[in-house]
Amino acid sequence: MKYQYYIADVFTNQLFNGAQIAVFPQADGLNAKMMGAIAKELNLSETVFIFNETNSENLYRMRIFSPFKEIDFAGHPIIAAAFVLCESGNIALNGPLTAIIFEQNVGNIEVNISSTNGKAGFVQFSRSISAIIDRFAPTDEELCRVLGLQLSELDHKKYSPRLVSCGFPYLIVPVWNYESVRKARFNYPAWSQSAAPQTAAQEILLFAPKSPNSDADFNARLLGPNIGLQDDPPVGSAMPAFCSYLCSFEHTQKGTHAFAVERGEIASRRSLIQLEMDNKQQENLMVRIGGQAVIFADGVINLPD
Repeated sequence: MKYQYYIADVFTNQLFNGAQIAVFPQADGLNAKMMGAIAKELNLSETVFIFNETNSENLYRMRIFSPFKEIDFAGHPIIAAAFVLCESGNIALNGPLTAIIFEQNVGNIEVNISSTNGKAGFVQFSRSISAIIDRFAPTDEELCRVLGLQLSELDHKKYSPRLVSCGFPYLIVPVWNYESVRKARFNYPAWSQSAAPQTAAQEILLFAPKSPNSDADFNARLLGPNIGLQDDPPVGSAMPAFCSYLCSFEHTQKGTHAFAVERGEIASRRSLIQLEMDNKQQENLMVRIGGQAVIFADGVINLPD
């Protein structure tokens, strides 16, 4: 049996940038074991399988697999799947805005697709999130040993390190400059001896409120014990936690805030994520995450009947 798939570069409008995501727009007939095997074979950060079980024009079941396991929620696959479904003709764009719903394992995700002349241009999804925020963090000295940075590079004036979880815990660490984010290197022996693993943190989201690119407000990078030394993985799944982190500071005023988070650089597949958050200083925070994508490749896999 043949299955068509596409590979999209996500959170970018330029080929060879962003994160590569594979999408199977018509995955009916595939079971979890086979989806896991396909994701492992393609070996991309995430592979997405779409099912239109109700034959609805606006409701699609989405299952997401890394090469190692199924993932309950991820943001990059939403952007990728929306663009692929439009490109493959599975979604008709009959107006400037098309609303659809992707059903992930965590529940339904509302998605809006902006289009011009029948071509998808910008995709945005929304989530209401509730975060657990812990102001306890390892000492600055420990953090510097773990990240290979100097004490002077850490930001304690506007922000401070905090543990934030929206279901998956991140230790969020601010630095002053873009250069510090780019040069940081994770030190596993220092990590294993620090207090960080005891906080339940599994990954560090390192960020700076500066970038050499005028279209970005922050530059962010994920580091951790399961991330390769030279890797710069997608940060989309960490963005709800990042929004909650920003709202945990008193100087973040009430109201709607819009900003752009950059991951990487042109030489390492730069991504640009557009964020909006409605800060009402309440338990639940409404977050909207958007971006663009380009189709890099398409192909067919052949499976036994």
